[in-house]
Amino acid sequence: MIEVSHLSKYFGENSAVDNISFTVDRGEVLGFLGPNAAGKSTTMRMITGFLPPTSGTAIIGGSDIIGESLAARKKIGYLPENAPAYPDMTVVGFLSFIAGMRGLSGSSKTRRVEEILERCFLTEVRFQTINTLSKGFNQRVCFAQSILHDPEYLIMDEPTDGLDPNQKYEIRAMIREMARHKTILLSTHILEEVEEVCTRVIIIAKGRIVADDTPERLMARSALHGTICFTIKKGDGKDIVQNMNDFPEIEKSEIVSESETEMTLRFFPKETSAPPADLILGHLLEKGFSVETFFMEKGRLDEVFRMVTIPDSIEREA
Repeated sequence: MIEVSHLSKYFGENSAVDNISFTVDRGEVLGFLGPNAAGKSTTMRMITGFLPPTSGTAIIGGSDIIGESLAARKKIGYLPENAPAYPDMTVVGFLSFIAGMRGLSGSSKTRRVEEILERCFLTEVRFQTINTLSKGFNQRVCFAQSILHDPEYLIMDEPTDGLDPNQKYEIRAMIREMARHKTILLSTHILEEVEEVCTRVIIIAKGRIVADDTPERLMARSALHGTICFTIKKGDGKDIVQNMNDFPEIEKSEIVSESETEMTLRFFPKETSAPPADLILGHLLEKGFSVETFFMEKGRLDEVFRMVTIPDSIEREA
């Protein structure tokens, strides 16, 4: 596992990371979230040995990143922020260079580079210099170098940055597949990616951890979790609201959106009641209303993110 123990980083008198501790087990994909300047990239740089901590340490598969730095770094595949690479090298030349730095040689090196070129969909640009690549291809080259040596631990800073929707899908599928036998820590600003890929989420703000849970349990903290939304003909909207005012399981209702022909409503169940979705749907159909769509909200991760990273919330955590 990755063990982060009381890790802190100061730049002069400014605290970038403030005494954080957490672990990541094999088989986990830990999403590391936070606002800009929250300390995410600084933390990842310290875990990989790229940046020395002011205090604390990280242990990678039993190797201390400070006392056994080389042993720890051998186990890590690292995709840094902004996907740095040597711009004058060709794609195949760069990956061959990295393979050599990682201890591969001869036919095993050639075979592994070819496998990674194909796996990361880089075959068509293999002989292009990196400075001629689009941002998406450049990101894929740097992703390729991070997995080239088949590391036990993957640490990735914004792994799908700059990729188009198809490329994001491919990379996310690769991450899910690799997670079965690796330990993965990734930062991202794409909350959809967190829901699709991550098994656990840590949110950091002002250098401190303010939330640590599964995506599902974090979304359950949203005020919209368990609310019931449906779309009906616009002319029925007022009648439905009046009909539901006396419904004992409903706390309140609101209009989510409306067009010339349709209206979407949201009902908030009372906290003491079980979600009355079936009862509401049955009641509407019994009254003869035409329901176009009907669903229960699982919660919004972006809402929870804002809730735990605003200054007042952070002070309460302290």
